[in-house]
Amino acid sequence: MTNATATATSTAVNPVLRVAPASPAEAAAHFRASLAFHADVSDVAAALAAGSDPGFVVVDSRSTESWDQGHIPGAIHLPTALIPEQAEQLLDKSVPVVTYCWGPGCNGATRAGLALAELGYRVKEMLGGFEYWAREGFEFETWQGRERRVPDPLTAPVDADNCGC
Repeated sequence: MTNATATATSTAVNPVLRVAPASPAEAAAHFRASLAFHADVSDVAAALAAGSDPGFVVVDSRSTESWDQGHIPGAIHLPTALIPEQAEQLLDKSVPVVTYCWGPGCNGATRAGLALAELGYRVKEMLGGFEYWAREGFEFETWQGRERRVPDPLTAPVDADNCGC
């Protein structure tokens, strides 16, 4: 291989790696921080199903119309826009909060998490939101009562108690 060929080969970078990956230490710090701020649907469901106090409260940050379509049993309905005026009446600052909105394409839970954190609450965001809660087959409430959908095989683990990760 000539120097020109070696140079061309080393500069022809796959588009995925156009920006060099972080060092392992930087990557570890990033993923550690991500886990500090995010919870997944399955972990939230398992903690709530355990029967005792899970040590956190779940907040649905969506509109009333969305809440009525379905929400996590036991969740508190607190639309993002109402957090500044209603959070202290509904939430205890000593209890961590897990926020959710519609789904991965919505940043409402992120905005709710920011608003709550700015008020002094400890907050995590539930990745996947209500969409993945329902798609994974977990029970939800509507104004008509409790419902459960058949798990979507593309999103729900084959073993409902263990996704293997």
